[in-house]
Amino acid sequence: MKKILFILLSAMLLTACEDTGTFKRSAVGNPYEVLVVCTQEFWDSPAGRALEGALDTDIPGLPQSERSFRISRTEQLTNLTKPFRNIISIDIDKDFYSRTIFKYSNDIYARSQVVLTIQSPSRDEFEQYVKDNSQVIVDFFTSVEMNRQIENLKQKHNPQALETVKELFDCELMIPVEMSGEKRGKDFVWLSDFNSVNPEILSFVMYSYPYTSADNFSLENYIQKRDSVMKKNMPGGKPGQYIQTEKEYITLTETSSRDRYMQIARGLWYMENDMMGGPFVSHAVVDEINNRVIVVEAFVYAAGQKKGKFIRKLEASLYTLKLPADKLIENSIHIPQIVIDATEEEKSAQ
Repeated sequence: MKKILFILLSAMLLTACEDTGTFKRSAVGNPYEVLVVCTQEFWDSPAGRALEGALDTDIPGLPQSERSFRISRTEQLTNLTKPFRNIISIDIDKDFYSRTIFKYSNDIYARSQVVLTIQSPSRDEFEQYVKDNSQVIVDFFTSVEMNRQIENLKQKHNPQALETVKELFDCELMIPVEMSGEKRGKDFVWLSDFNSVNPEILSFVMYSYPYTSADNFSLENYIQKRDSVMKKNMPGGKPGQYIQTEKEYITLTETSSRDRYMQIARGLWYMENDMMGGPFVSHAVVDEINNRVIVVEAFVYAAGQKKGKFIRKLEASLYTLKLPADKLIENSIHIPQIVIDATEEEKSAQ
């Protein structure tokens, strides 16, 4: 099997018209809903159970278990189900396929739609392939949804917050338009909807500090720097209250964005000497022009509510961060997307 690679996705959601020139309808369904097209007999088989197991995972970094996707199934696509936003189609045929591969297509039946097809010569190979690549499937649809939110942010975001980030950091960041609250500090800003009437509080923080070495990105240094910044800039309503990190529940992931190293941190925060807390996710990158580390973080307080939908919505904004060096790059807001193996016909055409 050809190794699955990662590329940058930026034009996935731009097609608006069919070849006939007529406008397609918009895709339907809520974010993170996936429709699987297969028979009940296949869904109940080991191959179908493998696919369900790949999709039926937890959103990482939350205090309670929340499913990554809402999964639906249909025997076949109809006019009612064709415009669904995320579709998985299964194609098993030993006469046509010698190996199992993923393929995807955009906007087949509706705008802002993706159809992922899994082709395989047998159910046994399908089952093993899906088990081996379960995280790839999760990452694929997560990236698709993140990009949809990024496209929404491009069309509608908070212009004042964008100007604040430019003024303080010479960077760009697009956040939801309703997040109009702002608090500044030295090399620090808190952007939030804390002035809203909603019971939840959705927030971003952005801060910077001098880059010294790769040790800046160790777990120990990350927690120490985050706790120091939060204690100084994010006090509670009473003396002795400030935001800190639940050290036992933090995970760091190394990846890349715009051809540069990026560290993603996920975990839980709490308010010292108070009952407040919730999930957070942050991106840390090096601004080489100014020799500094830039950290952008989203965090949520939503007592008694599911938090996955909030943190995922905010996380998309983190990918819109542009450093000074990025301003010369057009269409540079995008996140990793898998390359699907080309078919034999596509290879011949290349």
